[in-house]
Amino acid sequence: MADLHDLSALEQGELVRRCEVSPAELAEHYLDRIDRLDDVGAFVTVAERRISSCARRLAAGPIGDSPLFGVPTAIKDLNLTAGVRTTFGSAAYADFVPEVSDNVTLAIEAAGMISLGKTNTPEFGSPCYTEPDVAPPAVTPWDRTRIAGGSSGGAAAAVAAGLVPVAQGSDGGGSIRIPASCCGLVGLKPTRGRISAAPTYGDPIGLSTAGSIARTVRDAAALLDVLSGRRAGDPYWAPPPTGTFLEACERPIGRLRVARFLTPLIAEVPVAAECARAWEEASALLASLGHEIVDIDPPMPAEAVPCFETGWAVLTALSVTPLPPARRELVRPLTRWLTERGEAVSGPEFGLAIGAMRRFAAAALTALAPYDAVLTPTLATVPPKVGELRDDADPAADFAAQKAFTPWTSAWNVTGMPAVSLPLHWTPDGLPVGVMLAARPAEEELLLGLSAQIEAAAPWADRRPPGW
Repeated sequence: MADLHDLSALEQGELVRRCEVSPAELAEHYLDRIDRLDDVGAFVTVAERRISSCARRLAAGPIGDSPLFGVPTAIKDLNLTAGVRTTFGSAAYADFVPEVSDNVTLAIEAAGMISLGKTNTPEFGSPCYTEPDVAPPAVTPWDRTRIAGGSSGGAAAAVAAGLVPVAQGSDGGGSIRIPASCCGLVGLKPTRGRISAAPTYGDPIGLSTAGSIARTVRDAAALLDVLSGRRAGDPYWAPPPTGTFLEACERPIGRLRVARFLTPLIAEVPVAAECARAWEEASALLASLGHEIVDIDPPMPAEAVPCFETGWAVLTALSVTPLPPARRELVRPLTRWLTERGEAVSGPEFGLAIGAMRRFAAAALTALAPYDAVLTPTLATVPPKVGELRDDADPAADFAAQKAFTPWTSAWNVTGMPAVSLPLHWTPDGLPVGVMLAARPAEEELLLGLSAQIEAAAPWADRRPPGW
């Protein structure tokens, strides 16, 4: 018989529904694994008192409607969790305990999932590596000398190492898809407005959204069902799906037109051979499944990059500027550099940058409208060594290295399109390499159906990293 952690999140939920295992037993199983096996920098805080209280509440009530009822998970350390330390990956907030929970936390609790704690993230979620001052670096369990990616690096490390079966992440420039690629997982960034950012609404540009990190497409879809939905104060929202996202994984999708391009968008860099190979193999697989593959020019010009960078710097400044001077001194060099850039942007300049980004997004959406999906690599290289991207002495070089590593992911944050990284390729020495598919806005159902078809043709869920 398989161990509990060998099962998918949905299979564990089914055991709970059949009363073959209790939510408390599942939580204890994973807590034991976290205690023994978290050498990947997955967790910042383990919320044992909160876990016990939640398990008692679930035991006292009926089994809920979600197929993930009773399944353990974890919440990224950027998300507010009432009564549980939330550091935002920063020494400036090392002892901060929120009084309220945000929408993501409340949705997870309402579904009857048990959060085991807070997953590791870089300072304010800005870098694409997870090496904060408040926790050890998050590393991929496929090679513990290499990064798990960021900013949802702790969440991806936790799922990949079997410390939780599924986890929430957030993505403002690739922060779900980057660690999914580094850790050999499914990473789903949904459409802008699909998941409410209440109550803080800290991203006035609309780049960031919560999403799913999982070992299987169906687990990712089930977690999206948990997280999705609008709240009354949301500034934008996606139309509701025709059914559940999990059901979408079972629907026939027909023959699709899939556009593809390989040219990096935000940096002029070579694409590593293994990443290009993964993209070519994915193209061949899609063609073998009956889909039409069309080579296209990159849909977004280099002129869009400065607009995105202006917005990114201002978003960082919004996190730091309210801090008192003594706390502000605790932030990292990269954060300080981005904050200074952001604070130097005038109100009119910021408005002009947002308007330009909207126009670049509109042009890209128009160019891509004839296609059902878009295929690119997820990343330009295999996961780098810990510390290889980070450069505290030269934050500008640090930022440039991040752009060179992730030259495609942020485009779909600008357009608001749903996008997913799928673990379709491994290098000869065992490193995972993701490929990325994006779909038209609000077409997560089609994207999930295509992803499920790909997974059925080239399954990956039985792959296990060292130390599993």
